[in-house]
This record gives sequence, C-alpha cells and structure tokens, in this order.
Amino acid sequence: MRAGRPLRYANAMSEPAANHEPTVVDENRYGPGPWVGEPDRLEWRYLGLPCLMVRNVEMGNWCGYVAVPPGHPWHGKTDDALDVEVHWGLSYTARCAGHICHVPEPGEPDDVWWLGFDCGHAYDVMPFTAKRFGAYAVLEAAGLPATRYRDVAFVRAECEKLADQVLAAANS
Repeated sequence: MRAGRPLRYANAMSEPAANHEPTVVDENRYGPGPWVGEPDRLEWRYLGLPCLMVRNVEMGNWCGYVAVPPGHPWHGKTDDALDVEVHWGLSYTARCAGHICHVPEPGEPDDVWWLGFDCGHAYDVMPFTAKRFGAYAVLEAAGLPATRYRDVAFVRAECEKLADQVLAAANS
C-alpha cells in the first residue's frame, strides 16, 4: 500500500493495538531505559493537522506521522518527491491504512496522506537493541556522537516541525 520507495522496517513491523487502545511499555519488553512508562501510540492535532506517533513493536523506536489533507500540494506525493527537514528524512508516505490512521474529527477529511519518519537510524538507540546488546546506560556511556534514545518529546517536536512545513507549503 506504500507509494514511493519500499516500506522501511521501522514502519513495516509496527502493529496496532486492538482498536488503537494505548498500551504502556514496561521493563519486561525492552529492559530498563527511558522508554519505560511511555505509551505505544499518541494522537493529537497541531495547528489543525492530525499527528500520530506509533512505536515499532519489534525494535521499540518511535515513528512519527503528520496528515496532509486533500487539496494540499503534497497530498499523494512520495517521500522522494518532497524536500522536508525531519529526523533522517521521510521514510513513509501513504493513505490511511492499518495503524497509520486516525479517527477524523467532525468535518475533518478522512482522505488524508500521511508523511512519516522513523527513529531507527544510526545513533538512534532502539530499546530492543539496548536490551539485546547491552543496557541503555552502557550505550549512553559509550560516548558515540549523538547516540541517544529519541523519546516522546523529541518525536512530538519533530512531528510538529514537519507539520509547520506542511502548513508553509500550503501557503506558498
């Protein structure tokens, strides 16, 4: 269902909770770290645009998404056709499907086009990796440049930065 390049693993292995019911990460899933107590999914509106964060259930990293409404010049465009500034660039562009979807508010279109990015790149600490290859504290102490876990605050800020670009493109 993905337009553009093949779907990258950070989005492909995410699975929705039943009815998008929020679940919370506990230490048993990925081990101790800043992800403990975080939800697996967040939805909100930013300046009128639906925004979504979904955790990759295999690796534990966040993926962030912003909905582009019909009629917007970016609606239907693939990630390689858009020049945006977001964490490691866009890695997902598609219509509402499966867990990359939302419940529209009254009067809001449901034919949105999702732009997404993921936090499963070099120097992004992923909870599964931290559990498998060493405790989070060890990875953090290794002193690799910019090695860190991209938490809720980071991903939300990146989503809102992306939403600002979507709005700017609509007004240009």
